[in-house]
Amino acid sequence: MTHVTIYRNREKECIGFTAIGHADYAESGEDLVCAAISVLAINTCNAVEQLTGTAVSLVTNEEEGLIDCRLKDSPSEQTGLLFSAMILGIRSMAENEDYKEYIQLSFEEV
Repeated sequence: MTHVTIYRNREKECIGFTAIGHADYAESGEDLVCAAISVLAINTCNAVEQLTGTAVSLVTNEEEGLIDCRLKDSPSEQTGLLFSAMILGIRSMAENEDYKEYIQLSFEEV
């Protein structure tokens, strides 16, 4: 199962996330759940940096299935929108009958 934790500050603004674990929906290289989460997560990190100019700290580990992305700067309306789009995609998968046993989505105030 892939665990996705969204980190929010006291103002409920998204300041980063961690996705860890392999979904085990299918064999490695054919797992569309892992692929979808990876694309959403990596694209969000890239979009935050390239489209908003906000620096992020990015840590990955393919063996662990880890993607950890944290804002280095204060969140903005733009970064919030990009994170919200990613959360929408992950939440849609986590609530889907076919995929919900492979994804856990949680929120944590930091």
